[in-house]
Amino acid sequence: PASRLESLARARRIAWLFDETVRLPGGFRVGLDGLLGLVPVVGDLIGLAASLGIVDIARREGVPVGVQARMVANIGIDAAIGAIPVVGDLFDFGWKANVRNVALLERALDARPPAEASSPPPTSRPPSSGDPS
Repeated sequence: PASRLESLARARRIAWLFDETVRLPGGFRVGLDGLLGLVPVVGDLIGLAASLGIVDIARREGVPVGVQARMVANIGIDAAIGAIPVVGDLFDFGWKANVRNVALLERALDARPPAEASSPPPTSRPPSSGDPS
């Protein structure tokens, strides 16, 4: 299984590729999601699959269901408005659901300690001093 850092790096790569790959004049960045959105149906399905990949990473990392629901809502907004000809294509360039979802993933993972760093719960009894009194 991938470590938490590897999972987060994979999610960041997906977000960068689909939301920020190309730098436009003025510093604005766009990715494959907006460009693929120009190809009816197929482009949107490819973008949707990539976006759901980030949600799957969140699921495998044990991110709370509420956070996963927000991620799916971001994707739903992207898909619903993105389906509107021309306006939706422009919206795709600005909404950046994948970048939003990686931010949610990062916050959720930062909010809990990594499993490998957790210590066992303290015992309720003090340690025995060896004196049977």
